[in-house]
Amino acid sequence: MERKPFVVLTGPTAVGKTALSIELAKAIGGAIISADSMQVYKHMDIGSAKIMPEEMEGIRHYLVDEFEPDEEFHVARFVERAKECLNEIYREGKIPVIVGGTGFYIQALLYDVNFSEQNTNTEYRKELEYLAEEKGAEYLHKMLKEVDAASAEAIHANNRKRVIRALEFYHLTGTKISEHNETEKQKTSPYNFAYFVLTDNRKHLYERIEKRVDMMIKNGLVEEVQKLKDMGYHREMVSMQGLGYKEILDYLDGKMTLEEAVSLIKKETRHFAKRQLTWFRRERDVIWFDKEKYEYNEEHILRDMIKILEEKGIYNE
Repeated sequence: MERKPFVVLTGPTAVGKTALSIELAKAIGGAIISADSMQVYKHMDIGSAKIMPEEMEGIRHYLVDEFEPDEEFHVARFVERAKECLNEIYREGKIPVIVGGTGFYIQALLYDVNFSEQNTNTEYRKELEYLAEEKGAEYLHKMLKEVDAASAEAIHANNRKRVIRALEFYHLTGTKISEHNETEKQKTSPYNFAYFVLTDNRKHLYERIEKRVDMMIKNGLVEEVQKLKDMGYHREMVSMQGLGYKEILDYLDGKMTLEEAVSLIKKETRHFAKRQLTWFRRERDVIWFDKEKYEYNEEHILRDMIKILEEKGIYNE
């Protein structure tokens, strides 16, 4: 059976994926599926650096603004929904371009990773949730580090849901979820794909992160979080644990000054970018595009990406 075309454009946060993805989609007759764990939520525009309709330049975007902040959204849900989007894109004779920085989501879709939900144990999960409430996220993360160091390295302590899932998986199967994911990763992809990772030198990337956070504050991030609070959304929700949201919540709750919150968002975003790059370095079959080596000429980057797509038979002019 002929493998269907599939393009990935990813990279660390603030590297400039959005603008390039629009140009790429326009050039190859593509539609974009967002692989971003935050842009999927409605009402969360500023903190997620969400692409706005007027910026889409007529390119259809999927998995942007689709879920309410109190709805469950995780990797299994992403894969399920993204597959529906893929089918629609293929029916229309377009090429899907998967854009976003959530490497775990991309990997799961690209290699058709199995997330069977049979491995669940409600009692143990409740116990872990209680522990998290009582002793904090770091305590749970330390527990994970003891049984599965690789997962602890890949999952941030604040991502309580994934930490609990990894502990639960180990408790039920005696197997590390990192090893399970590694096995799933060895699968061959059912797609004819190109996996592009856009990158930049660290100093420049960090400067972009700082500017982006300042711009978010200027554009009304505090007001956005206040509005979410007023709508009844709270810090226990996965969406409100997102980078930028939890820190502003702490400011609004009087736990820190705005200056401290902004400084923390910048620091956490730099750490996040670092973890993203670590993830992409571990992935196989990725094609790196270093913006610095291209002297920041996006036209040349685009030209070379299209050339690769032609060579792989993913796109023919």
